[in-house]
Amino acid sequence: MTIARRLMISGRVQGVFYRGWMVETARSLGVAGWVRNRTGGDVEALVIGAPDAIAALIERCRSGPPAATVTGIAVEETEIVEAEGFRQRPTI
Repeated sequence: MTIARRLMISGRVQGVFYRGWMVETARSLGVAGWVRNRTGGDVEALVIGAPDAIAALIERCRSGPPAATVTGIAVEETEIVEAEGFRQRPTI
């Protein structure tokens, strides 16, 4: 079974290697999708994979890399789309 979730991660999550950390972490868990900064200061991600891998990734995102301070994660169910691997997208 494969699921997809959209994450909006808030706090001190830009300028602290959050996106790079998330690419490495998602790939290590076998999760596909993407991550990007939002101009408002949040980090947005689309994650696609097995429910247990998605749950593990979300749990790790609550801490993030050492310099990050995560204050919240909004999680929404979303449609599954084709995605190969996990990559970083440009800021929007």
